[in-house]
Amino acid sequence: MRFPDNQLVALFTELLEKDQVIAFDNFISHGRDRYLHDRIVQSLTPDSLPPACVLYPQSIDQLSKAIALAYEHRLRVLPCGKATKLDWGGLVSRADVVVSTSRLNQIIEHCVGDLTVTVQAGVKYQDLQAVLAEKSQFLAIDPPYSPDATIGGILATGSAGSLRHRYNSVRDMCLGIEFVRSDGEVVKAGGRVVKNVAGYDLMKLLTGSYGTLGIASTITFRLYPLPEFSQIVVVTGAGAAIAQLQQQISKSVLTPTTCDLLSASVITKLGLGEGVGLVVQFSSLKVSVIEQGDRVATLAKELNLQVQIIDQVQDFWRSLENLLWQNELRNLTPSSINKSIVCKLGILSSASATLIQQCEQIFSSQSYFLQIHAGSGLGVLRIEDGQNLEVAEQLAKVRSIAESHSGFLTILEAPQDLKFNNQVLGNVWGYTGNAGDLMVKIQQQFDPGGLLSCDRLYS
Repeated sequence: MRFPDNQLVALFTELLEKDQVIAFDNFISHGRDRYLHDRIVQSLTPDSLPPACVLYPQSIDQLSKAIALAYEHRLRVLPCGKATKLDWGGLVSRADVVVSTSRLNQIIEHCVGDLTVTVQAGVKYQDLQAVLAEKSQFLAIDPPYSPDATIGGILATGSAGSLRHRYNSVRDMCLGIEFVRSDGEVVKAGGRVVKNVAGYDLMKLLTGSYGTLGIASTITFRLYPLPEFSQIVVVTGAGAAIAQLQQQISKSVLTPTTCDLLSASVITKLGLGEGVGLVVQFSSLKVSVIEQGDRVATLAKELNLQVQIIDQVQDFWRSLENLLWQNELRNLTPSSINKSIVCKLGILSSASATLIQQCEQIFSSQSYFLQIHAGSGLGVLRIEDGQNLEVAEQLAKVRSIAESHSGFLTILEAPQDLKFNNQVLGNVWGYTGNAGDLMVKIQQQFDPGGLLSCDRLYS
């Protein structure tokens, strides 16, 4: 049993300034974002008490002391940034306070010559990219909800996009990290240089941990030069021919920046024609980009596939992101009436084209959108009507196919009641692999009291 909410507010107000402690009951009346309010509510189990307050520390020292105070009183903490992905994964069983890192938003050091940058966790992704672009550099990560996503949230969820084909994952971008443990202690790992080998590689461990091992406060990333020119080649047609083209590209000397398979439903919705799609982007010197694009077009035409060239690269990716993640609609629609389901899936890259074709049959009577990164086999599946009575059977079939090819399917977003009663979907979210026990043991080492993001990974 926790303290009364007014006592908890008073407790943290003694530590922080008054405007840094917002009582949750008065959250919206204080002019605070309803979006954040809704995301917090949707991240909790329906039978959970709402948090007493939301804390906004403005320094690493304040964050450390706030977590130490919560630890002293055995309070459950739900960390977040701008909360764009706070409702991903399992529902949190209890949160006495929410701690937002959104005011830890300083770019600490940009080493242009070393191609590294060190930032606080609350820095917004788009703001950082704008600063880096002034020096003709960029962070090679393209997460969902990019307009509002914070660097800490991207790290916590390990959310990368199509650029991982060329630049690998968030784990590979992260060179160093400073984070606050569940007891308030500040821990550092890695460094601020690319050739750093000192200490344990805690950066990879914390990436994708959903705030269960600690709260990232400062992160160092490697950077890349902005390319001179980018161009997208969109190839559409029969699934078997698309699969053949994908294999030819993977075995060739071509060096695409992205290589994504798109379901026919995505291609149609984006107005790019009919059939399964393969989206290949090249980013380099202009002459090289055009030459490689022409090579892909030649290979595609030999397979009787349709080819389109897109020079407005950012517009294309923005349209695809809005379709898969519904950025604009998500900001306008209350979470309580959102009925869509978004899944992360993985499959052997050699079987990804086959899965695309099989999903056409599985979702023949359902509105869905599917993207698979051809190089890694990771993908995103969006089902528009999560209340459809067939959805459990459909997801079970997709998961079975993925697992038969050494893959997985995990629910990221779904209506709260469906997550709470996850037996409705046959427990298709949460980790079910053979490393589950090890993950639990690691979490117990970092947070033996289970105070951070309680049950988020294992609901």
